[in-house]
Amino acid sequence: MILSRDKNKVAKPKVKYRSIWNDIVGVLLTVVVFILPFYFLLVNAGKNEEDSFRLNLSPPKDWQLLENFKTVITDNDYMVLRSTWNSLVMTLGSVFFLIIISGMTGYVMHRKRNIVTTIGNIFVLTALVVPPAIVPTIWVLQRLGLYKTMTGMIMIQVAYGLAFAVLIFRNFMSTIPREIDEAAMIDGCTGWGLYFRVIFPLLKPVTITIGIIATAAIFNDFTNPLYYLPGEENATLQQTLFNYVSRYSTQYNLLFTDILYITAFPLVAFIFFNKRIVAGMTAGSIKG
Repeated sequence: MILSRDKNKVAKPKVKYRSIWNDIVGVLLTVVVFILPFYFLLVNAGKNEEDSFRLNLSPPKDWQLLENFKTVITDNDYMVLRSTWNSLVMTLGSVFFLIIISGMTGYVMHRKRNIVTTIGNIFVLTALVVPPAIVPTIWVLQRLGLYKTMTGMIMIQVAYGLAFAVLIFRNFMSTIPREIDEAAMIDGCTGWGLYFRVIFPLLKPVTITIGIIATAAIFNDFTNPLYYLPGEENATLQQTLFNYVSRYSTQYNLLFTDILYITAFPLVAFIFFNKRIVAGMTAGSIKG
């Protein structure tokens, strides 16, 4: 029996040119959106005041990045170092209490289904869509004696980030079986011990997620410290940008150097924990 040539031909796989072009477009968009602005920031931070005023992408003829860093750090009696301390205290304190409060709230709202948790869910969703009222908040802080204090600023940051953190924790609780709670109660572990000794260690992925997201948001916050924590002694890192911007002139080389210094903290944290952020955000999205 003789087979025809058509039957003996082997089908060659078609090259997916569309997929290749999608990859090329994605890489180009990444370069334009992320890498190009960082390059612009870096090269202008390494220039002198005259060259940086042109605001172009050309590299500096003589790199002065280290000299600009020394100037930024020592300027205004080491204001950047004091602001770094204020930002770290505000960020770490806010993230600590935010994780503790939102974790316990999310646990209760997921495990107990009654009228109280239903009302709590409504308040959480409302807090996500209703903008904060600045003037009434300042009035309350003044009456409590917490205006212009780090304690009041930490309370504000926790309150603003609580709704989002509660939703993430509550969603992650669906991945933890209720049988774990029952087994711990049988062994005599109840109340605070049940949460902190049994449940909280299982929340490590989502805790890291909330910690990184809240750290980046609070550390980079400019408006809230400006409203609720005024004063040069209470200045945060974001407010040090005012040092190099004036009505008549702007020292762009020092401004970009300060931005580069501020960006380094959340950038390093994201590089080390980006996988955990994605894992915590997607965990619990299948199980309801």
